[in-house]
Amino acid sequence: MKRILVTGGAGFIGSHLCERLLREGNEVVCLDNYFTGNKQNIVTLLKHPYFELVRHDITNPYMAEVDEIYNLACPASPVHYQYNSIKTIKTSVMGAINTLGLAKRVKAKILQASTSEIYGDPEIHPQPESYWGNVNTIGPRSCYDEGKRCAETLFMDYHKQNGVDVKIIRIFNTYGPNMNPHDGRVVSNFIVQALKGEDITIFGKGTQTRSFQYVDDLVEGMIRMMNTPKGVTGPVNIGNQNEFTMLELANAILDLTGSSSKLCFKSLPKDDPKQRQPDISKAGEILNGWKPTVQLEDGLTKTIQYFEKVLMQKTLAF
Repeated sequence: MKRILVTGGAGFIGSHLCERLLREGNEVVCLDNYFTGNKQNIVTLLKHPYFELVRHDITNPYMAEVDEIYNLACPASPVHYQYNSIKTIKTSVMGAINTLGLAKRVKAKILQASTSEIYGDPEIHPQPESYWGNVNTIGPRSCYDEGKRCAETLFMDYHKQNGVDVKIIRIFNTYGPNMNPHDGRVVSNFIVQALKGEDITIFGKGTQTRSFQYVDDLVEGMIRMMNTPKGVTGPVNIGNQNEFTMLELANAILDLTGSSSKLCFKSLPKDDPKQRQPDISKAGEILNGWKPTVQLEDGLTKTIQYFEKVLMQKTLAF
């Protein structure tokens, strides 16, 4: 049994990771300040004898004896990370410093949940890990993009200077149950709007592309990355290589929900990437042949069922 710390453990991805780690027989310490995390995501885990929930802001140091650390703490959707941009970059940078300091003291392995956003609006397609990105350092998204880029730098410097066993993954667009209905991400937006019969908001002409991976595929990749030998640091892209336009995604959700919602087009936000697709060949080599296995239609069906329950619960509450 390993004792594992998951920062941001009550969030969308963190809650799935906590559940998987417990299922594999580990002791899990879940850290969250609930800025974007939700206790409802992990309420079913609270009775587990090896699950511990701690309310804590990772911009402040945290002390614990642990074997592994997954650093997921940071708002990840534009609506949330732009709400308090200074807080966002502090979470990325100070959170990295604090978790790396802990890993150094207790000699724990530590994984950084970085992001495809470090590539910015890419000029190379698909994006390999060797690509340095095309990022606006002073734009509306820079608090998140640059915070994550700085965190990667800190991880590699702690590895080179102090010998900390670090792992870096770059997460591409991920979806699934436990997403916040109001987080502003395209999958949750489209599904909620379709289920409510509201217009589906598409920014630009809807020709911009994203590659969507189901959360179970991501968690599998994260755990495999954590289990790589010391010295395998990454960064490694974790995402689904299948690319879809926003129009294709909207129409798929309309078909699966049977919704009569109409498409509504609005101006494209500043610095919004026009295309995003991971090169995952490195992940396949390093992570024992890892590749995403959940097809978009199957993943969307599960996610739609989750949001149907969430919306039904809110309706009954009133």
